[in-house]
Amino acid sequence: MVENSILIVDDEPNIIAALRRTLIDEQFRIYSAGDASEGLKILRTHPVNVVMSDEKMPGISGSEFLSIVKRDFPDAIRIMLTGHASVDTAMRAVNEGEIYRFLTKPWEDLDLRFAVQAAIEKYNLEEENRRLLKIVRNQALNLKLAERQFPGITKLDRDRDGRILLPDVSEEEIAEIISRCEADYI
Repeated sequence: MVENSILIVDDEPNIIAALRRTLIDEQFRIYSAGDASEGLKILRTHPVNVVMSDEKMPGISGSEFLSIVKRDFPDAIRIMLTGHASVDTAMRAVNEGEIYRFLTKPWEDLDLRFAVQAAIEKYNLEEENRRLLKIVRNQALNLKLAERQFPGITKLDRDRDGRILLPDVSEEEIAEIISRCEADYI
């Protein structure tokens, strides 16, 4: 699992410093970069949950940068922060970079902290979903392999109400299995 972290990309050092101060009490690592190429270098060497980028930067714009992030680091949640909000900029950022949130400068500290925390929670939930999906896929593959090796092993008999029938297992054995499962769950 990735340590909770954020990458801030802005060509103005005072904005990066202000964002760091705003997020100082949060429980995650903060990386920063002065331009898109530096931001990409950080992403290649450090796993990051959230990428926040300014729109107006020399060279590659924030929406272009976040589009590259989407392509190369699709799991990272992307936030656009700009002082030059226009409908065209917002639409391009959302469409090309699949932006999670679009925030304007100057920002409200509470709104910014909430947006970053929500983005990190979204990342962690999606990461957990990916982990569980991998387990389910592996289990489905194991069932297929077991069925090939032992035809009929995965066939279940059910009663009229859809409950699984276990004809070779006594009531006492079922009760024992259930109690062990409950003990393991607690």
